[in-house]
Amino acid sequence: MNINWYPGHMAKTRRLLEGDISGVDAVIELFDARAPRSSRNPDLGELCGDKPRLPVLGRADLADPAVTALWQKELPGCAAVNAASPGASKVILPALSKLLGERMRKDAEKGQAGRAPRVMVIGVPNVGKSTLINTLLRRKAAKAEDRPGVTRSRQWFPMEHGFLLMDTPGMLWPKFEDPETGMNLAFTGAIRDEIMDTETLAGCLAERLEELYPGVLEARYGVAGGLEALAKKRGFLLPGGVLDIGRIALTLLDEFRAGKLGRISLERPL
Repeated sequence: MNINWYPGHMAKTRRLLEGDISGVDAVIELFDARAPRSSRNPDLGELCGDKPRLPVLGRADLADPAVTALWQKELPGCAAVNAASPGASKVILPALSKLLGERMRKDAEKGQAGRAPRVMVIGVPNVGKSTLINTLLRRKAAKAEDRPGVTRSRQWFPMEHGFLLMDTPGMLWPKFEDPETGMNLAFTGAIRDEIMDTETLAGCLAERLEELYPGVLEARYGVAGGLEALAKKRGFLLPGGVLDIGRIALTLLDEFRAGKLGRISLERPL
């Protein structure tokens, strides 16, 4: 499958971020721990320029911990968190304070010790930006749902620790040079299912899972093989006894994204 998704609101987001980035002190760049390479938007890196950046592997609770540890070695200073867990604050806040320590010292020297550092949270759609912000704020302020395209505007949130956090809409880039990038983003839910052939997508996911983690499908569904075998085992039938491939496709995608097949990483460092 050759997947690309760049709706008009993402082009608008890029223009807005270009204007906003000059006014922030640092950036939290959130990746999906299951596919860090695919979820690293090259356009966002370009927009950030030389701004101090804190790379964060979100959804680490869904990823293979051994592979995540390899990624942390590949990306120095990278934090790995479950954005929904209160423990994320204990990792992110000290890292932010360290990242902005020099800036805060300079502000104090200028008599601006009380100025709240502004931190922008960026990433691809459905990577957990709003969830992370709600965890850091210890309250539900940013709208968060498990589907891409929920956040459509920039929102500033004051934190009790003295930071101002900006939640931004998820942004992809106009063309994925590597088809595998689009596939990984689709597998993890960063691209709307409605624009894709979910049966083909789920079939590709089944093949990838068996390649990376042999036996994972049999452990969950009681049978190995493609979607037909899974649908038959689950008893997913249409009138006349025809296998309901559409239903098993959505089931496989949903259960993978929810971590019901286990902690799985789609990418390893090169």
